[in-house]
Amino acid sequence: MNNTQQHLIIGATGKTGSRIIQGLRELGYNPKAASRNGEVHFDWDEPTTWSAALNGIDSVYLTYYPDLAVAKAPEDISRFCALARMKGIKHITVLSGRSEPAAQVCENIIIQSGIDWTVVRSAWFDQNFSEGLFRQFIMDGNIALPVTDVTEPFIDIDDIAEIVVASLTDARHSGQLYEVTGPELISFADIAAKFSKHLNRKINFESISIPEFQSRLTQAGVPQGAIEALTYLFGEVLDGRSESTTDGVQRALGRPATSFDEYIQKNMPFFSEVA
Repeated sequence: MNNTQQHLIIGATGKTGSRIIQGLRELGYNPKAASRNGEVHFDWDEPTTWSAALNGIDSVYLTYYPDLAVAKAPEDISRFCALARMKGIKHITVLSGRSEPAAQVCENIIIQSGIDWTVVRSAWFDQNFSEGLFRQFIMDGNIALPVTDVTEPFIDIDDIAEIVVASLTDARHSGQLYEVTGPELISFADIAAKFSKHLNRKINFESISIPEFQSRLTQAGVPQGAIEALTYLFGEVLDGRSESTTDGVQRALGRPATSFDEYIQKNMPFFSEVA
């Protein structure tokens, strides 16, 4: 895999994909950016787009929309892996979700595909609060979510991207499952307090019901698929099963994971009115 020359990044316009593209380019590679409206047309809902996207490709970074835990994902991942093997793909790095048994079904499909693999099984992203749906909560000064005092070891996407780039360019990461978290367990109330401290203005936390959460997302124009994925995550996954940290970042990169406070500090421009 050290001689891999061509990488396909699925979801290249997303939070992780865009960083991985940048990281590979900084190393002198010319990765192909695949998305529904990108340089390489790729759509999970249009299997006819998959084959052309894999032409001339050696390794793939795979993200699945909206989530590997959805019902149709195993069938799609099975079909994709079969096609990738036919196309001579040498390596797949997949981004998966921590504490999601349904997503682990898809991980196992990739592991058993006969293609070299790396699994990055991730906690919730810090960047959901700066580049995702929750940024508006910070701008409005009120984090309103269907959770109580459960804690989560949020992780910085920059750490994930660094691991993925390493997995695509260094054979030492082959056959590795990295379960990655941040260094601390924090609640959503803790997050509000951290933002209050760093932004020097009050950020509240409001616990709301799932129906209220769904209603607010609908009113905000969030796509139904994303609403369903978030409902699954808040309603089933965020139940305390993930209240532990791991050494995945340390194992993969030889350094500690980035803390949430460090994440806020380096992303301050996202929390200004002009961001």
